[in-house]
Amino acid sequence: MPSDQQHFAYAVDRRFAVLLALIGADVARDGVALDAAGFFARLGPVRLATKRSNVLGAHVTGPYHWWKAIGIRRSFADSGLTFGTNARAGVCVHFATPVPSPLRRRGHEALTVTVADPDGLVAALQGAPSP
Repeated sequence: MPSDQQHFAYAVDRRFAVLLALIGADVARDGVALDAAGFFARLGPVRLATKRSNVLGAHVTGPYHWWKAIGIRRSFADSGLTFGTNARAGVCVHFATPVPSPLRRRGHEALTVTVADPDGLVAALQGAPSP
């Protein structure tokens, strides 16, 4: 990983480790990465990437009901996407322009990620360049 890239690993609840492994999650590899130009998130086979300037903001969320948070989940209430590995806390990242994924080609307006350092990810994203 380049030295100018920050990596935020997922906080994995061991109770859901088997389920996460079944969807192809690799907690040693998966997570959120930031560099000067981009925002990259991955959980198992699903990846989401966008320009750093497309990030509008982020805030800490949670706790969640486990059945709504664990795994790769598309919201049916809005265009959000979740990469969930625990039900305690995560970060909801908002995008100016929806970001496509294999689950929604028209894109997602937000992505929730359950990283181990939610406050650190929010702080890192607050330094994102303006669109």
